[in-house]
Amino acid sequence: MNLLNLFLAYVQIGALSFGGGYAAMPLIQAQVIDKYGWMTIADFTDLVTIAEMTPGPIAVNSATFVGNQVAGIPGALVATFGCILPSCIFVTFLAWLYTRYHNFCILQGILMSLRPAVVSMILTAGITILTSAFFYSGQTDIAFSNLNLRAIFFFLVALYLLRRKHLDPIKVMVLCGVGELASRLVLAAF
Repeated sequence: MNLLNLFLAYVQIGALSFGGGYAAMPLIQAQVIDKYGWMTIADFTDLVTIAEMTPGPIAVNSATFVGNQVAGIPGALVATFGCILPSCIFVTFLAWLYTRYHNFCILQGILMSLRPAVVSMILTAGITILTSAFFYSGQTDIAFSNLNLRAIFFFLVALYLLRRKHLDPIKVMVLCGVGELASRLVLAAF
């Protein structure tokens, strides 16, 4: 039953994740955490980190990771296939449709109206990830004991390096990882 649930969950994610991986995050969260309870919000944050660091689309990487957590290698294969199947079908159909009717004004209107929805889905995913990273409880309870000050510090440093210094995102991720490791080693020594 888990294999069927994995397949159906990721078919829905694959079919409805317009706008790419970050836009799919709320959909993945709804299926993986809320509906099936396959992982916690902390595990989900780790999943996003791992999916971002590994090559490939985030939704596909998450499907492989979650499938493996739930049902091993068969689960990884089933979830990954479920995730990419709708895209293969949609892209084939849309490529045919677009080449045939690309000047049709209704099609242009549909594409324009999808953009704000995609941006809102990406923003929702970002807020969810920031909340789980900045607050130990995963809730926006602004108590000093609930704030993850190291995460906030690394976020601000990464934001500065990416936006102002235009550093390569991979280098920023490595720097933040090394910084976190160093801070943990220093804290462990005391």
